[in-house]
Amino acid sequence: MPVLTCDLLKLKKRVPLTISRGTSTHGDIFWLRWEEEGVEGWGEGVPFAIDEHPQTLAMLVDAFEKHRGWLEQTSGVDRLGIEQQLWARGAPSAFIAAVNQALYDWLGKRCGIPVFHLLGLGRRPAGVTSVTVGIGTPESAVRRVHQWLEVGDVRAFKVKLGAPAGIEADKAMFAAVKSAVPAGARLSVDANGGWNLSAAIEMSRWLAGHAVDHIEQPLAAGKEDDLPALQAASPLPVLVDESCRTITDIPKLAGRIAGINIKLMKCGGLDGALRLIHTARAHGLRILVGCYGSSTLGNTCGAVLAPLVDYLDLDSHLNLEADPFMGAVLKEGGLVSPRSPGFGVTRS
Repeated sequence: MPVLTCDLLKLKKRVPLTISRGTSTHGDIFWLRWEEEGVEGWGEGVPFAIDEHPQTLAMLVDAFEKHRGWLEQTSGVDRLGIEQQLWARGAPSAFIAAVNQALYDWLGKRCGIPVFHLLGLGRRPAGVTSVTVGIGTPESAVRRVHQWLEVGDVRAFKVKLGAPAGIEADKAMFAAVKSAVPAGARLSVDANGGWNLSAAIEMSRWLAGHAVDHIEQPLAAGKEDDLPALQAASPLPVLVDESCRTITDIPKLAGRIAGINIKLMKCGGLDGALRLIHTARAHGLRILVGCYGSSTLGNTCGAVLAPLVDYLDLDSHLNLEADPFMGAVLKEGGLVSPRSPGFGVTRS
């Protein structure tokens, strides 16, 4: 029978991140270990807030205490059955994601092979991951670009817009970012629901003239009925994040948008992400895999999905002052996963 343990980590960000909903200075990590048959699998849960029902670190701890008893009467080989039970018992999706990652890591280590082999993906090259420039003044945005370029070979930038000051402030900041990024770097924009319909249409047209690849979550969650009008008027592909959590959201979004942002914390881990990927592809949607305040532990898990998706936005671990984990590394603009069994993540 397994033994479950957990630790809570508070990791300071090198640079605070400001989006349309506020500013974050730290990443809170729920680190779960699943030990069975002498093998230990690691998983990560990260709090997030995209609506009036945030998932907090305290909720993840409560879920651990609530579900630990029956989980320790199961086995890691029953991964899908465990996932179904956690959903049925009302566990937070971020806790389910931590358990799911730990079980994949455990199985890979138990079998002696990397998780990407378990998924039948091989070790194909990872896609380029974007790094994030938060809302700020044009001057601070340029500084942030330069800071990212010091981190490593960065080839894609996601610019957070939707500033409370309005779209003229957005335009000024974006123009500053564009002037600072290397030639050929991919640019995308994420408004985190900070625009109304008219502002989103105006900005999509303006951004289309500035070599932007796509715009993400231009309208607030709950405004999905405005998405068809926006996508019809926008020369850029519209992707949604806060408006899409699990596969049940896909049917009502299909035909209204160009793509979705999958985050493991929203959908409950790799198995939930795989269901979203296949469902989205069946509806002709583009796919981005993103993150919240994950460490290397969480983002190494997300990176294995790179061969199945169009975009990666897994940069949060690159902005941590003292990430305690080592795993996927930035190389030629992308994340390269370890060859070790499981996810190959170790303590630094």
